[in-house]
Amino acid sequence: MRITSIARTDVSLQGGDLVRRHRLSTRLWHWISAATMVILLMSGLMIFNAHPRLYWGQYGANPDYAWLEIGSAGGQGFLRVGDRSVPTTGFLGQWTDHAGQPRSRAFPDWATIPSSYNLGLSRRWHLSFAWLFAVAFGVYALRSLMNGHLRRDLLPSEGELHPRHIWQDIRNHATLNFPKGIAALRYNILQKAAYLGVLGLLLPAMILSGMTMSPGLDAALPWLLDLFGGRQSARSIHFIAATLLVLFVVVHLSMVVLAGPFNEIRSMITGWFRLPEEKS
Repeated sequence: MRITSIARTDVSLQGGDLVRRHRLSTRLWHWISAATMVILLMSGLMIFNAHPRLYWGQYGANPDYAWLEIGSAGGQGFLRVGDRSVPTTGFLGQWTDHAGQPRSRAFPDWATIPSSYNLGLSRRWHLSFAWLFAVAFGVYALRSLMNGHLRRDLLPSEGELHPRHIWQDIRNHATLNFPKGIAALRYNILQKAAYLGVLGLLLPAMILSGMTMSPGLDAALPWLLDLFGGRQSARSIHFIAATLLVLFVVVHLSMVVLAGPFNEIRSMITGWFRLPEEKS
């Protein structure tokens, strides 16, 4: 076993070696974004509780048709998307609080900040950490461009975009056949696609759609309303992007557990990663 900070292209590296994997800027962004995303999600769910319906266009109120609604009727919770409705009693729409009292609210108290209904406080939490998240993302994106992280580690090569290569990576993931040795230092095409989708699409959509919901920013930047087709459309896109981010995090954490949580988490805290050894 060797300890080295040699570049990941060094072919002499082998399974069992301890190498530098993540830069400080990447590690800081990872943990700042993880913490702020949890707070933004939970405070956002409380904001959603104030009006648990989503619309397309400029306007939306109780009498208008909502493409998504979380509510309750006759003591039963439901989630409706379009014309399809599924029962969600006990989890969404209708649930029991920690004191055993039935509540008719979209998301339960354990999933929101604050846990008791308070729209004003949840907005303060959300806006405060939204700006922190946006600034951190901007610094990370700029840093990634300057140090070559985006070009070197995330942009796929021509060979990786070949259908046969993509299909092989899908098969490897489906069979939990993770790369060993020096190959483990490189992101595969599925990881690159996921990270580029998050960094290049979902996060910008989250930030810009969130800005569009601010009347003050709309007055200063009216093009935001044109970009999203109205404040209610921006709210819907904000919710959809947040849902996709949650799904990404679930898949990401699942892969960390399957690949070896100690090694993966250590590399994101200290930067050091032990190359997986081939099974004999």
